[in-house]
Amino acid sequence: MHTSKHDVLVIGGGIIGLVTAWRAAQRGLSTAVADPAPGGGAAHVAAGMLAAVTELQYGEQTLLDLNLASAARYPDFTAELSAATGLDTGYRRCGTLAVALDADDRAQLRDLHAFQTSLGLEAQWLSGRDCRRLEPLLAPGVRGGLRVEGDHQVDPRRLAAALLRAAELAGVRLLRSAVARVECAADRVTGAVLADGTVVAAGRTVLAAGSESGRIAGVPADVLPPVRPVKGQILRLRIPPTHAPFLSRTVRAVVRGSHVYLVPRENGELVLGATSEEFGWDTTVTAGGVYELLRDAHELVPGITELPLTETLAGLRPASPDNAPLLGRTALDGLLLATGHHRNGVLLTPVTGDVMAEVLTSDTGELPAYAGAFGAQRFAAARQEQTV
Repeated sequence: MHTSKHDVLVIGGGIIGLVTAWRAAQRGLSTAVADPAPGGGAAHVAAGMLAAVTELQYGEQTLLDLNLASAARYPDFTAELSAATGLDTGYRRCGTLAVALDADDRAQLRDLHAFQTSLGLEAQWLSGRDCRRLEPLLAPGVRGGLRVEGDHQVDPRRLAAALLRAAELAGVRLLRSAVARVECAADRVTGAVLADGTVVAAGRTVLAAGSESGRIAGVPADVLPPVRPVKGQILRLRIPPTHAPFLSRTVRAVVRGSHVYLVPRENGELVLGATSEEFGWDTTVTAGGVYELLRDAHELVPGITELPLTETLAGLRPASPDNAPLLGRTALDGLLLATGHHRNGVLLTPVTGDVMAEVLTSDTGELPAYAGAFGAQRFAAARQEQTV
């Protein structure tokens, strides 16, 4: 057993943990990341849609502002990453086309367009014919759609690789081991003990372990974040050169109540997803999940069944009770959170890095005003009010 000491220990080496560590190191803090396989996590399975407008849901207006702020950071963020590492993140300004396949879907999409417009968002309503002009491979029965040029995409795997390299270049120490338990002394978190026996002492410890954040040993039950796993299955297909161009932008729809999206990459990959299943910690790829994705995608783009299927995966999104991230200080001194991003982890990566860097280096440790609604203690406060 040996001991190391750092200003900041980040538990979790997914994209949220890595961006937190990178930004902390850039601010001059001695930083370590504990993760047996840094660069993995939920983002390894994600499609990488940066769809703040298209994915808007009713009741999430507050989260929308944070999503838009992070989306606006993406061009400079990815340019900085590429300049620092020489690695391409796969960032594309390709836009999104959300389409309706029947009258009910068309009415629902029209309502969403009205909601987007009421919030000052830019989305253009198109007829079915106009949709097919943009994407000729769409099914003839498409009834209409929304064109959102401000929604872009990034390749999460390339993003993770670039963040991992950037963190290393900034001096972040990678501790390739799981965390056995968080260490506390005198009502303060002092670091962690790793599975290999290493004791890591840290002035502040950031819990950024995705869906695992809610069950890290050593954290008192009343401080553990209320984060649950939400399963998502995703497929990857290959577009042969003879089929190119297949799609020029992200295409998505609701088919029989299920959301489906197709994300074309410049390297000829087509990502198809995604299911949303409340099955606990199960990460099994099921025949039913694959069938439903292919069936729904075939109704949207019939030619998809001709493409080679190259990969099937399932991952776990970290979801909070309100599907928004938990950021900043907890009630336990020395412990901070950066977790609970649910379906917006990739989108919120730039802004999360900025927020956590500010919290870790400011005298007060308070969240910046634009992130104030997403404090790590917001659910603990609600529980206390209910017991009074």
